[in-house]
Amino acid sequence: MAIGKTDFKDYYSVLGVSKTATPEEIKRAYRKIARKHHPDLNPGDKEAEAKFKDLNEANEVLSDPEKREKYDHFGQHWNQPNYTESPPPSEPSAGNNFDQYGDFDAFINDLLGRSQRRTSSDGFRSQAPAPDTEAAIVLTFSEAFHGVQKRLQLDNDTINVRIPAGATTGSRIRLKGKGRPSPFSQQRGDLYLTIELLPHSFFHFEGDRLMCNVPIRPDEAVLGTEINVPTPDGSVTMKVPKGSQTGQSLRLRGKGWTLPKGGRGDLFAKLQIVTPQDLNEIEQECYEKIQANTTFNPRAHLEDIKL
Repeated sequence: MAIGKTDFKDYYSVLGVSKTATPEEIKRAYRKIARKHHPDLNPGDKEAEAKFKDLNEANEVLSDPEKREKYDHFGQHWNQPNYTESPPPSEPSAGNNFDQYGDFDAFINDLLGRSQRRTSSDGFRSQAPAPDTEAAIVLTFSEAFHGVQKRLQLDNDTINVRIPAGATTGSRIRLKGKGRPSPFSQQRGDLYLTIELLPHSFFHFEGDRLMCNVPIRPDEAVLGTEINVPTPDGSVTMKVPKGSQTGQSLRLRGKGWTLPKGGRGDLFAKLQIVTPQDLNEIEQECYEKIQANTTFNPRAHLEDIKL
């Protein structure tokens, strides 16, 4: 969809980043703002819905190196396939001769060193396949774990897509023939959706591992115990071994993320020892008795350390 002068959007301003922002900075900015304006968190809010659409549009362009180069080079005209008007002096250099190109895409292909057209033996030029379209889609942990049906808006087209269970941030889904049409042949390319997960209050990923932080009391860590731990589909009982330490991870087999080919991965529960702040009389007495009689010194290995 061509963008005219009156409705030009500054994608850098939309994401709140500078024009020199790195891909990582653009990704972080998009995740932060997209969560705030996600339609699932703002039901019925048309302003948030419009803002979320602009965020996806900005992220789609700025996270794609080729699209970003076009956008930086031609500004509001970056997505007009037949644009031949001479750009402002600060855009392409004066040495560029647009007259030698049949259309805007031909110029960009030559600029980026790509070959998009082929010449047959009879002298006629045949069209290369339509370009693919990249887009981002944001899901909650629940949607990604269980799978979900989503309705997307691409320009003036509404696309229904089924996201299978087990998607994670960075997962890509190909929708054949659902991309934008070629301006020459009107043939549609493929649409590639990149998954982004909204943060969860309890679960998170470390690499491909599903993790959670589980608080335990000092006595539970020392003596061992059994506790209830939430998993994506319900609570389970987990055994905390005697002498557990803060940061120690315990594996709950088959209680993790849905695997794309079926089954479940493992959930890793990272222990965090939490000390009580308000002690009753018996607790105070017991802790004082432990302190007075213990022979354990966790700092013994520090006695010989010096510069």
